Amino acid sequence: MRAGVVVAAHPGVEDLAVRAEELGLHSFWVNDTPMVHGDPFVALSLCAKATRRIRLGIAVTSPALRSAPAAASALAGLNALAPGRIICGIGTGNTARRTLGMRPTTAAALENFTTALQDLCAGRPTEYREGDQVRDIRFLHAGAHVNTVDPIEFVVAALGPKAAAVAGRRDTGLISFGLLDPAAWHALHDARRHAAPGTPRDAGTHSDSYVVTALHVLDEDEDPYGDAARDATGHLALSLLAFAADTAADRPAFAEQLGPEEREAVRRLLDRRGTTATAPDRHTKLYPNYLGPIAPRDRDLIVPSLMDTLALVGTRDDLLARITTLEQAGIDELLIQPVIDPPTEMAQLAKLLA
Repeated sequence: MRAGVVVAAHPGVEDLAVRAEELGLHSFWVNDTPMVHGDPFVALSLCAKATRRIRLGIAVTSPALRSAPAAASALAGLNALAPGRIICGIGTGNTARRTLGMRPTTAAALENFTTALQDLCAGRPTEYREGDQVRDIRFLHAGAHVNTVDPIEFVVAALGPKAAAVAGRRDTGLISFGLLDPAAWHALHDARRHAAPGTPRDAGTHSDSYVVTALHVLDEDEDPYGDAARDATGHLALSLLAFAADTAADRPAFAEQLGPEEREAVRRLLDRRGTTATAPDRHTKLYPNYLGPIAPRDRDLIVPSLMDTLALVGTRDDLLARITTLEQAGIDELLIQPVIDPPTEMAQLAKLLA
């Protein structure tokens, strides 16, 4: 299985990209969550100039964040800096919208946006709509401004069949966050495959599948639920708890799927952040430092069941066995999101999959 890394945009991110390339990792991604992280296009521009081989990805942008012309221009501009090395993840904006206190966009908007980006980034005209006005648009500049010759890889962010079907109709790959259940991946691939027949295969993309997780290789006799493991994986667990707390009022079915220990962790998180599941400003309390290192006082919220579900923690042999199962479920690339010591965590990943 291939390996890659996902990070938040910050000054010096290009140094991490160089190190990832030196370690032989396949891809280097930057989050697109504007109110929490830096701008991914700025960050990846620096990475593009500093690297030569590694693929560079956005994880992930959304029609709820950017217009198709603006996003396509940024992507094609990156493609001019790093020809043929750009990957664009596209989603409904579940996290990025919720950090604004808003709901994500629809699967239909996701599909229209994906179609427009594929068209524009391949040099084709596309339909652009604002309200009742519809226009055909295309890039009006050429040459060094943008690269519409070398293909850009597109992947759709999916946790369920609707988004996976968009990937099938648009002939894109898939990316999913914290989804380590092989059965769930079989279902996503089935949904993508069933939506694909009869659709034009002209997007010029790949159909690879990526999973984003956290990795912690246990030392001999190390507690798999000790402080070190919780610190390495806690950002994923807290992201799910924040989502559950944020959506408890409007999506109670999600919270009901959680176990008793996890629901109690959601309750404690709301209390600790000084907010409630119905407070209109709860997004300002739940999402600061989203996907960043957890505070020691929050270690108790990182319950073992969440670590087991969302992250890869174990001995080398344990991890290789789980990774093999994921590979058999159709995962092409394992992406880790390191937060404690990214260079060391990237080196662990490279060594594990060497």
